Amino acid sequence: MTLVLSAALIGVTGTSASAACSTPWGSLQKGSLSGYSEGPLERVRTGQQSCYDRLVIEVDGTAFGHLVGYVDEVVQEGSGKPVPLRGSAKLRIIVQAATAPGFPATSPELANVSGYRTFRQVAGAASFESQTTIGVGVRARLPFRVLTLPRDGGGTRLVVDVAHTW
Repeated sequence: MTLVLSAALIGVTGTSASAACSTPWGSLQKGSLSGYSEGPLERVRTGQQSCYDRLVIEVDGTAFGHLVGYVDEVVQEGSGKPVPLRGSAKLRIIVQAATAPGFPATSPELANVSGYRTFRQVAGAASFESQTTIGVGVRARLPFRVLTLPRDGGGTRLVVDVAHTW
């Protein structure tokens, strides 16, 4: 005897994975350059989630401006020199905070994202006059969201999540 179960009966559909990863965030620019942090940008870290890749920027300050959006080219603060990035799309993150001493503001590899589904590279694009730019090479122009969250011990985490799919 052969037992055949309908996909609907066991809760499997062609869209169940995409429904579980609903990311209606869009891909247009988010944030505003509204003021400077009283404390420096201290750290950048990344993580992988089931539906998106995450970039976290830790700032020892609050109420600072930020602007995140896709651009044709990310350029260095101050010099305007292009920042080479791997990937088919380039996400520019501007944070109105100077970097802490020792922060590698112009590093081509601020974080190791090898093996990530969406991120291809995270690079420092310099800090100039209390404004820091970070470039993220992305697999494609995908939806993203931007959140600010309090940091344990004070300060703020600027979180940028980029979806794995539309």
